[in-house]
Amino acid sequence: MARGTYATINLDALVYNFLQVKHLSPRSKHVAVIKADAYGNGAIPVAKALTPYTNMFAVAFLEEAIALREAGITLPILVLQGPYAYQELENTKTLNLHWVLHTETQLAWFSEYLSHSDIQGHQWVKVDSGMHRLGLPMNEFDDLMRRYPTVMSNKCVIMTHLAAADEDDQTQTNIQINSFLSKVSASDFALSIANSAGAIALPKARQNFNRIGISTYGSTPFCSDRQITLRPVMTLSAPIIAVREIPKGDTVGYGMTWQATKPTTIATVAIGYADGYPRHAQNGTPAVLHNRRISLVGRVSMDMITYDISNVENVKIGDMVELWGNQLPINEIASYVGTIGYELMTRVSKRVPRKYIHAKEKT
Repeated sequence: MARGTYATINLDALVYNFLQVKHLSPRSKHVAVIKADAYGNGAIPVAKALTPYTNMFAVAFLEEAIALREAGITLPILVLQGPYAYQELENTKTLNLHWVLHTETQLAWFSEYLSHSDIQGHQWVKVDSGMHRLGLPMNEFDDLMRRYPTVMSNKCVIMTHLAAADEDDQTQTNIQINSFLSKVSASDFALSIANSAGAIALPKARQNFNRIGISTYGSTPFCSDRQITLRPVMTLSAPIIAVREIPKGDTVGYGMTWQATKPTTIATVAIGYADGYPRHAQNGTPAVLHNRRISLVGRVSMDMITYDISNVENVKIGDMVELWGNQLPINEIASYVGTIGYELMTRVSKRVPRKYIHAKEKT
């Protein structure tokens, strides 16, 4: 019998979230970003659920695209990091891939590929408008367009990535958008600017293609909740495997970092940092048991966490604890451990089974 620790993935909530953002920009096409195993939610089930609603998918690199094709996913796939070698381009037609080209080397590879291929419109050229991570320098755009005319033709999508669209102060983001548009909008290119935050909050970023990632999975991209209501997709749960009473003054866990200030009921829960729960979660980080909040006490171990459950009655071994999800926003847990919801989702390890449900089912 399995230990009972699992991540429940609500596919109805997933679709709801995607459509919430999509409906903000009805004239745009939409790219569902499912890199990193759909942010830990499972790329293949997520792709199957979103296929009726998206125009294409996006992954980080070729191997992620191949896995989708082997699972029968047929929509076009955008490879966000582009080709790592010229030979990867030979998969363009057979796998129906679109490539983000962000270096001059990649432009040269694709130019060579086009010289012996009849394929059209499978190139996205990325311009660095201020993120300074990937992309061709803005001041070289015109020169590169002259030197690689077959690549940077009207069959091409020109894209950029916003550095701070999720911040409350949009001053720098608007500067970035305006700088990008002033450079490329005079040409007859399809454009892509918006990520989740841009698609939700910045009408000017909603161009021909929007790339929708984190919002699909129910985590707001913003530093504060605003703009849109999203439903949690992943609920991480684990069972209680031991309950004990400890007296005032006793400590819990490695390093004796938490000491009881009064007689306390402690529950040990079958999940730990090997499952992806952050080891650096502090005393007081919440979870939910029997619809009541409980507090983490002691250090997170490899396979177990301990909680003070003194405020909850009638607890027994096997009762389920929610680490985040329906009753506890993942971004709240992220704030306790100094990270973001993206990281928590993608950290959930393969030894935690994913259970796929629809909204009408109980978690």
